[in-house]
Amino acid sequence: MLLRPEPIFESYRELNVPESNRIVLFFSPKGKKIEQKEINSLTKYENIVLICGHYEGVDQRVIDLLVDEQISIGDFVLSGGELPAMVLIDAIARQIPNVIKESSLKEESFSNNLLEYRQWTRPREFMGLKVPEVLLSGNHKEIERFKLEDSIRETIKYRKDLILNNKFDQNIENIIKKILKELEDESY
Repeated sequence: MLLRPEPIFESYRELNVPESNRIVLFFSPKGKKIEQKEINSLTKYENIVLICGHYEGVDQRVIDLLVDEQISIGDFVLSGGELPAMVLIDAIARQIPNVIKESSLKEESFSNNLLEYRQWTRPREFMGLKVPEVLLSGNHKEIERFKLEDSIRETIKYRKDLILNNKFDQNIENIIKKILKELEDESY
C-alpha cells in the first residue's frame, strides 16, 4: 500500500502554510535518526508540517516536491508515521518555554550528553534498598556532586557511546577517568 500524491498535495495546499519559517518533515526509515540537538533546532520553526506515510509510505513525488527533510526515530520499521509524529510533537513541545521548568530541562538525559542520574522517593528504605545517605544529608554541594557522578556512571553503564563520542569539560573528564579506573579495578 502506497499513499497517492493528490490527497497529500491537496491537504498541504489547504494548510496555507507560509513558505518562511516552516519545515516539512516526512517520517521514513531512510531518514536521519533524530536526536535531542535536532529536536532543539526544530523549535526555531513557527510551522512544522509532518507527513506520515503508511505501510510502504508515499509516492516519491511527495518527497521530491514537498519534503524538506526525511527523519526517523530509530532503526526499526513501523506500519506508519503516526507514532513517530506523536513522539516528535511531544519532544518538541517539552522545549517550548514554560511547558517544563527550564532548570528541569538542564538536568535531563541528553541535555549535556549524559544520561540523567537515578532518583529515589520515600520511604528511606524499601525491600532492603536504601536511598543514598548523601541525598538525605542536606549538603547541596555534595548532592550535586553525587548527581553528576551518578549521571556519568549511568551513562557508562547504559550508553557508553555517549561518553566515547562527546567532549566534556575538564571536571567531567576527570570524573569519567576516575570512574573508569574504579570499574577497571573492580573487574580484576
